[in-house]
Amino acid sequence: MPPRGVSKGSKHERQYEHIKESERARGASLSLAEEIAARTVNKERARHGEARSSSPTSTQDISSGRRGGLRSGRPGPRGRTRNQLYAEARKLGVGGRSKMSKSQLERAVDHKKS
Repeated sequence: MPPRGVSKGSKHERQYEHIKESERARGASLSLAEEIAARTVNKERARHGEARSSSPTSTQDISSGRRGGLRSGRPGPRGRTRNQLYAEARKLGVGGRSKMSKSQLERAVDHKKS
């Protein structure tokens, strides 16, 4: 069930269902998948000013899509995935990106943006 305030047939309801199904496909329990989907939808609603109240973290933090597990609590490298960096490099017109490693792509994208 989508969070309160999300109307039937809206983009946020579709987003909720999509995230919930994705989490289930990754092996999450139904309750965890629903919680993750609801939190994501609520954060997006807060960022767009559609929620009654919102925390500073919801409105001032980078979006969950761009964050890419930055604070997920898991060990290992964090941040955007190599595929996300590659797509961003393609949009920015970075040359030689297919032969770059994740760290090289990250440096190239950040350099191109600044």
